Amino acid sequence: MSSGHLFLNRSIISPAGEAGIRFRRIPFPGRVIACATVDVRPPGLTAAATEAAAVMAAEARVLVGTYARAPAVLVSGKGCKLYDVEGREYLDMTSGIAVNALGHGDPDWVRAVTEQLNLLAHVSNVYYSVPQVELAKRLVNSSFADRVFFSNSGTEANEAAIKFARKFQKFSNPDVKQPPAEFISFSNSFHGRTMGALALTSKEQYRTPFEPVMPGVTFLEYGNIQAAVELIRTGKIAAVFVEPIQGEGGIYTATKEFLQALRSACDDAGSLLVYDEDTALDSLIHMERHEIRILKVQCGLGRTGLLWAYEAYGVFPDIMTLAKPLAGGLPIGAVLLTEKVASAIKYGDHGSTFAGGPLICTAAIAVLDKISKPEFLASVSKKGKYFKEILIQKLGGNSHVREVRGTGLIIGVELDVSASALVDACRNSGLLILTAGKGNVVRLVPPLVISEGELDRAAEILLECLPVLDQSNSK
Repeated sequence: MSSGHLFLNRSIISPAGEAGIRFRRIPFPGRVIACATVDVRPPGLTAAATEAAAVMAAEARVLVGTYARAPAVLVSGKGCKLYDVEGREYLDMTSGIAVNALGHGDPDWVRAVTEQLNLLAHVSNVYYSVPQVELAKRLVNSSFADRVFFSNSGTEANEAAIKFARKFQKFSNPDVKQPPAEFISFSNSFHGRTMGALALTSKEQYRTPFEPVMPGVTFLEYGNIQAAVELIRTGKIAAVFVEPIQGEGGIYTATKEFLQALRSACDDAGSLLVYDEDTALDSLIHMERHEIRILKVQCGLGRTGLLWAYEAYGVFPDIMTLAKPLAGGLPIGAVLLTEKVASAIKYGDHGSTFAGGPLICTAAIAVLDKISKPEFLASVSKKGKYFKEILIQKLGGNSHVREVRGTGLIIGVELDVSASALVDACRNSGLLILTAGKGNVVRLVPPLVISEGELDRAAEILLECLPVLDQSNSK
């Protein structure tokens, strides 16, 4: 029984007890939906609608206002479908922001998590645990890496990568008074919300309210080989953080020439190359003069049709950071690194209380075992190509659509106006989508298990809702 089912099988009083809200179970075909009984109900509102309003009102009172949430209270999901408290069904093209690789309620994932939960959930990293070692072995055997460090999120993985890169430079240059300590990041980049990762994130609206952030970061134009090579050759750069495919930035893809140039320049200068994949890449290249590469974004772990996104380039990392879909919806992050880099890290240099626990690692093993199968990856590649083609066919003629781009099941539709009205219209029509870039890119990252029929339906809803862009643009 999932946590959602456990919640729905309880009769609970809202924290806002003075509102007189009591939740009860209301049956819907094939599922269970939570509903509310309220002493005084506004005219015209159903019990479920009243409950949704109550949840939103309670959120406004008790949570920090960091999210502009969509007005939907989601309570259950199955496969690529989600259901809200009012019984409405949605086709999920968000995957929890590219997290739910196997969709919702995958039976193998649920079974693995349930069995492990009955055995052991958490022991800390003071002790050994079998699931942690088994997951690390799988990551090492399927990638360029020799070692793994587990964290709880992608931003934590990048924080660890920052520390490992600086420690490696000191370790490799013991006689240098000031070894390389600066970083390169790129336009449209997103590396996380914590202070170090935030300093590597290009969007000023994320950084400005919290400045001063970590100093020593230079932002260059994504894809600008000359500027990057010149700065790397100064010898001041500890690491270069780059996303092979920018998810949050707007679904932009690096060229092989760009990554090869970064690799070569880092080799020459002894810098570290960072691929931020929030998932991962796969293999190793010859390295010279202690150069390191670090990778992370939404594009790895099968989403591009390859297990690791870097496989498409043949340009390999020294360090790679992963997160999002690895545990199928449970919080995890990982840093994959070569033995050369790992040799610089000693006991006590870094750590985490919760990271790599038995429960989380068991969930990740279930995900990795399923998505690493060649036939599964082939299906993702096939569906991604199919989806991109039908989107170009159906949407490409619209005057507001500038471009449909992406690889595998990470696709962006760039518009010439804000996508917010389209997001709202699609949600009202039963389709959940995201934005990216400057808010003018529709980001489509469905569960990797989605069917072609569901992709057809998503394209149809997008097509039906496109006229809303004319209306919003005329206001």
